[in-house]
Amino acid sequence: MAESANVLVRVWLPDRPGALGLVASRIGAVRGDIVGIDVLERDQGVVIDEFAVRLADLDLVAVLVKEVEEVDGASVEEVRIVQRFPDPRLDALQSAATLCEAPSTEALCARLVGQIRREFLAEWTVLLRGSALLASEGEAPSADHLQALATGTMASPSVAEGETGPGDLAIATLEHLGALLMVGRDGQAFRLRERAQLFALARVADRAWQLLDAGG
Repeated sequence: MAESANVLVRVWLPDRPGALGLVASRIGAVRGDIVGIDVLERDQGVVIDEFAVRLADLDLVAVLVKEVEEVDGASVEEVRIVQRFPDPRLDALQSAATLCEAPSTEALCARLVGQIRREFLAEWTVLLRGSALLASEGEAPSADHLQALATGTMASPSVAEGETGPGDLAIATLEHLGALLMVGRDGQAFRLRERAQLFALARVADRAWQLLDAGG
């Protein structure tokens, strides 16, 4: 019996009318069911879209990639098999609600790293304040390595503002807490929309921390 698969397909496309429809048609040609499309980045005539595709047969993944790249100007950046499809809008709302409902600052830290790791399908997430590790989830690098990463990346204004950064790392600042939220993910580069989403959730968590402190 064929094994079905949930597949996230990141595709670079020329930003022109009809390109998206051509890719969708190619996915349909291999019996792929598109259940979602997320625009991750758009710049200088190129758009990066992520397609959430349900395939009837795991063996069709290679055929899917070949079909998509038959579209003029299209290039598959990465394919990832996942247990569940992320829903950026709903996931962000659920994460915000979970953070706002935290009964204590300790619970808030734990919920933050847990929610962020799940939402971004990341290998690890940490909340770092100076040399102190407030919370972590997953197999994160050592504390010294984390500090070196934070110092090196945050020295760049564009990284500090969430406009760019290393492909496998996303960082956001919690101003009130004076902490950094760091997220690591192998093999799937963080894109502009994801970095903006991380910044927004960091702001929610920072405000929740303020309110918990005030209610102290």
